[in-house]
Amino acid sequence: MLAEPRTWHLDVAAVRDLTPRMRRVRLTSPDLDRFDYLAGQDMALTFRRADAPPVRRRYTIRHYDRDHRLLDLDFVLHGDGPGMKWAQAARPGDSIEVVGPRGKITLVPDAAWHLFAGDATAVPGALAMMEALPRGVPALAFLQVDDREERQSVEGAWGPQISWHYEEQAPNGAAGLVASVAGAALPLGRGHAYLAGEVALVTALKATLQSRGWAAEDISAKAYWNRGRANAGHGEPELKAS
Repeated sequence: MLAEPRTWHLDVAAVRDLTPRMRRVRLTSPDLDRFDYLAGQDMALTFRRADAPPVRRRYTIRHYDRDHRLLDLDFVLHGDGPGMKWAQAARPGDSIEVVGPRGKITLVPDAAWHLFAGDATAVPGALAMMEALPRGVPALAFLQVDDREERQSVEGAWGPQISWHYEEQAPNGAAGLVASVAGAALPLGRGHAYLAGEVALVTALKATLQSRGWAAEDISAKAYWNRGRANAGHGEPELKAS
């Protein structure tokens, strides 16, 4: 059962770069021991700005440590959005208002196997869900990032197959990633796919799976961004200043 979202006031406990373009912000609060979520859910962060109304952006929960009351969110350092700017400037002791857990894209427990595909913005959610899989459940991932330095490992990995694709080697954009998904040998049984990233990529990946006979109910898809458009797919309007 999905927990009801609520407002949390969290403090930055630590900041570190996982790769040159992926930054982890660790958050804490005395009442985070009461937090409950499902792998794949996200948090809506409120960014307050001096020269404009506050806005919200959503980020997938990467890791949660109940015993130490810690919550990790990973930020792709690209573009000039409010989330990226906040992550770049975040320091221990800073505060942030968040609402969550949210989101309906979570692991489907009765799937025989799992497929993850997307761009760099899909990486935190894909890795979080792979780490939550029971041992022995097959998982495949097709992820496109800028270059080899952006690869990450799955903590406690027991065998998910991750196929990394690189923007620097992709003259045709994400065509190679889509082609890999189209031609992949898939496990037996009824699997579930989780697609995320730029809207055109997600659309192409979903169409590719459906052309292979996938039913719509076996595909969870979320467009996180759209080239040239702010806040695509987040469904978060600007907030009234308070």
